[in-house]
Amino acid sequence: MPDSAASPVSPASPASPDSPASAASPASAASRLGRLADVPVLLVAVVWGSSYLAAKGVTTADTVLAVLVLRFAVVLPVLLIVGWRRLRALSGTQLRGAGLLGLVLAGIFLLETYGVVHTSATNAGLIISLTMVLTPLAESRVRGVRLPGAFLAAAGLSVAGVALLTQGAGFTAPSGGDLLMLGAAVARTAHVLAMARMESVRGADALSLTTVQLGGAVAVFAVLVAVPGTGASPRAAAAAFDAGDWAGLVYLSVFCTLFAFFVQMWAVRRTSPSRVSLLLGTEPVWAAAVGIALAGDRPGWAGFVGAVLVLVGTAWGRSAADRGRAAAGTPAGRPQTTRTPRLHTSETKGTPGR
Repeated sequence: MPDSAASPVSPASPASPDSPASAASPASAASRLGRLADVPVLLVAVVWGSSYLAAKGVTTADTVLAVLVLRFAVVLPVLLIVGWRRLRALSGTQLRGAGLLGLVLAGIFLLETYGVVHTSATNAGLIISLTMVLTPLAESRVRGVRLPGAFLAAAGLSVAGVALLTQGAGFTAPSGGDLLMLGAAVARTAHVLAMARMESVRGADALSLTTVQLGGAVAVFAVLVAVPGTGASPRAAAAAFDAGDWAGLVYLSVFCTLFAFFVQMWAVRRTSPSRVSLLLGTEPVWAAAVGIALAGDRPGWAGFVGAVLVLVGTAWGRSAADRGRAAAGTPAGRPQTTRTPRLHTSETKGTPGR
């Protein structure tokens, strides 16, 4: 109920603690707090949507590994300082599990960064959004449960959208960058499922889990960049950076990773995970808007139709999965014909930012 619907209580006739007016006050305060928490979460979706263009601006095919090392070299010391006590509390089993997840995360960042170098920022942001429908599809197979027809229709719509999106300039084979981004979406799905199902990381602190994963990923990048022929070294790449490149790198490190992670942790304590998930789900909208407005991406009529289908399909799929998850909690005695697996989203515990 809107705040304006509650009539003020006069001093001459104070409301009793059990009156509707006094009960509405805490509810109104909670509603206002939820709306305030929405603002920084929506900003995370915006910066994530813009991260593809930022990565494209600062990275070339020769500097992918160097940029990844430099980007997370800024992030890791902050995470270590903030979470050192909780990090030391991790068991050996949890450390090994998080380290294994870090290897998967390294693969995700490699696919995403090489992919965005070889495709448009618009395509990159929309193709990676397929994770939102691939995850529940994969989880349904793993758990042997059936997804509702609405979700399957939404998934088909999203796949059709990607097909049109990547053919905006005419019906040809998808670019290598498009295929790499599709691989990144599959890898992100595997990463989310692994985090949800690995017993070794159950109960691990989110900050510590993120720190170990990023540390493992940076170790992989450092080893690969040391191999001859894999591109410029971090030192050489940094020496060639101009002010704009450094600004892009800091943006990726500070806003797309640190800011995003801490806002998620803050927001889920002040609002619902579903609300956070819904707001973060607008990321592909911002990716398309930034790519078209700032990068001058022109996907053509087929590409525009494909972009709309991806956005509609992922939003519809998220909604269908959420409704199915709510139905799974239906009280005993009420018929339930379909069980939908839990949709793991970007705020899943321990998932690093973009």
